[in-house]
Amino acid sequence: MFDKLNDECGVFGIFGHPEAANLTYLGLYALQHRGQESCGIVASDGKLLRAHKSYGKVADVFKNDSIFNDLAGRSAIGHVRYSTSGGTDVRNCQPINVDYHRGSIAIAHNGNLVNADVVRNQLELAGSIFSTSADTEVIVHLLARAKSESLSDRVVEALQQVRGAYSLVLLTETRLVAVRDPNGFRPLCLGKLDGAVVIASETCAFDLIEAEFIREIEPGEMVVIDKDGMTSYHPFDVVKPTPCIFEYIYFARPDSTIFGHEVYNVRKKFGQSLAREHAVDADVVIAIPDSGMPAAIGYAEESGIPFQLGMIRNHYVGRTFIEPAQSIRHFGVKIKLNPVREVMAGKRVIVVDDSIVRGTTSRKIVKMVRDAGAKEVHMRISSPPTAFPCYYGIDTPTRKELIASSHNIEEITKYITADSLGYLSVEGMRETVSCPTTGDCPYCDACFTGTYPIRFPKMKSDSQLGLF
Repeated sequence: MFDKLNDECGVFGIFGHPEAANLTYLGLYALQHRGQESCGIVASDGKLLRAHKSYGKVADVFKNDSIFNDLAGRSAIGHVRYSTSGGTDVRNCQPINVDYHRGSIAIAHNGNLVNADVVRNQLELAGSIFSTSADTEVIVHLLARAKSESLSDRVVEALQQVRGAYSLVLLTETRLVAVRDPNGFRPLCLGKLDGAVVIASETCAFDLIEAEFIREIEPGEMVVIDKDGMTSYHPFDVVKPTPCIFEYIYFARPDSTIFGHEVYNVRKKFGQSLAREHAVDADVVIAIPDSGMPAAIGYAEESGIPFQLGMIRNHYVGRTFIEPAQSIRHFGVKIKLNPVREVMAGKRVIVVDDSIVRGTTSRKIVKMVRDAGAKEVHMRISSPPTAFPCYYGIDTPTRKELIASSHNIEEITKYITADSLGYLSVEGMRETVSCPTTGDCPYCDACFTGTYPIRFPKMKSDSQLGLF
């Protein structure tokens, strides 16, 4: 319906709190933007793991108190999921929980294992039987086959056999484990609440439950929490961290702090840099809500052109809807966005958005702005052209579907019917988030540059890998 890159997943965990499942529910609520198709919670009372998970949003899956009565215990983990090639089968809902010869374990995963298919084939040839199509289950089988005695060593043994992006929370009857891959592609944060340890993909989950943000779990770090406290390990080979820069551009909530920066401030600075790079005479700056809002504010402040709410978003649109029998032009965008005509009528309008993927939505938005009476429409994008697919936990279209992979700026401008189009440059983006002392920009920007930090098996076609 809306031409954006799709959210990946979000994870949450808590150890040592009498309301563990309830707090996990709230944490998932705060992380709902990271996945809207399924969710789940697994809780431990110290002896047994109990799970509740299903297809749907958090409020729909956990809709009565009796569910939480069955999730008693002082520790829990949770997951919100956006499904891609794995499909929306309820079996793919996470956390994945299993019983095996060493007890019970549950795992929730944000990221993508680039060698999952290779490892899965090897496991199946050795006799493993998979019940889901999620790459996360590969880790479960590797854990079950691990020879090490301690849980922490088994986790390391399993993860040393996979490559790619993973921010994980694992739960046994008596322990909670959190791990972030050595590249640190996806965020993972550590907090505390009333003596309990809390783990979450983003700090906005801590704000909701009034937990204190302690620090981020470092790339390549594994944290093990049990009744004796918390222990940190760095068991993997050290590589240069490459966190995903698109978390700043679109995925993370603007009220979160990830990778050492407040997301809102980074997006605002992107807008300021965009205004310096692509100035234009205009009367008003508007944003495509919600993710384009901070960049539009930054653009307006830097340019001196007033910012106004020119587009209103309908926040109650589901992922599916019934289109009218009598076709309405641009229905998919109109159901989500509506222009404020008084803001744009007779004016030269700058429209700020965070990205252009296929270009179809931008084309419809430009048409809506013109229909609202704008004299000129100047599109400004607070990221570089998205020309390459992501293989580290973002569901992107194939490269041939990305308009910037085969069209230059002039051609894209003509396609979306704007009077002008300006993207933030790769250099401007990097400068915004670079270390002020060293000038180093330690981020993965492969979706813009095609420079992938981790090599992946050659694809049989241009299709996207399965991302979870």
